Amino acid sequence: MINKLGFYQGARQIFSPFFSERPSGCELSLLVIHCISLPEGIYGGKEIEQLFSGCLDCNAHPSFSDLAGLQVSAHCVIRRDGTVEQYVPFAKRAWHAGLSSFNGVDACNDYSIGIELEGTDKSAYTEAQYQALAKLTLEIKQRYPAITADRITGHSNISPGRKNDPGDLFDWPYYLGLLE
Repeated sequence: MINKLGFYQGARQIFSPFFSERPSGCELSLLVIHCISLPEGIYGGKEIEQLFSGCLDCNAHPSFSDLAGLQVSAHCVIRRDGTVEQYVPFAKRAWHAGLSSFNGVDACNDYSIGIELEGTDKSAYTEAQYQALAKLTLEIKQRYPAITADRITGHSNISPGRKNDPGDLFDWPYYLGLLE
C-alpha cells in the first residue's frame, strides 16, 4: 500500500536529501526503470545507500571518483533478494532521470517515479527483483492511475545515447506480463 504522502509500506525507509517539490499541478504519469550497482557488478553493499544519502566515500573505490559531489536519488531501490528500499516519497521529485524526455515532454523527474534495480545493464535480474518490481508497480498504478503500461519505460528510452539501463537483459515482456 502507498499512503497519501507517497510512502510504500512494503519498503525499508531510508532518507535521501536529494529531492525537491514537484511542480504545481504536475500529475505523476511515468514510471522509469533504472539499474545501479556500486562498484559496478558488486551487490549487497551499503554504497548505493551511501550515494543516495550523500555520504559515499568517493575515495573508497577508484570507480567512485566521478561520483564526487553528485546529488542523485531514486524513489526506490530493489535489491537482488527483492528487498525494497525507499529513499524519496513518491509525492516528491527524486533526482533520478537527469536530462530526459518522454513523448516530447522534457524534465521527466517532474512527473515520474524512478525505480532502481540493483544490477548492471549487462547482467540479468533475479526472479525476486521481478516479483518485487511487479508488486510495487501494481501499487503505484493503483495509487497513480495516469501511470499505465505504455507509460512504463527504461532510463535508456528517456535519455537515449546517454544511458543504457536497465539494459538488454531486462525482460520487458516477462515484467509487463506480471502486471496483467
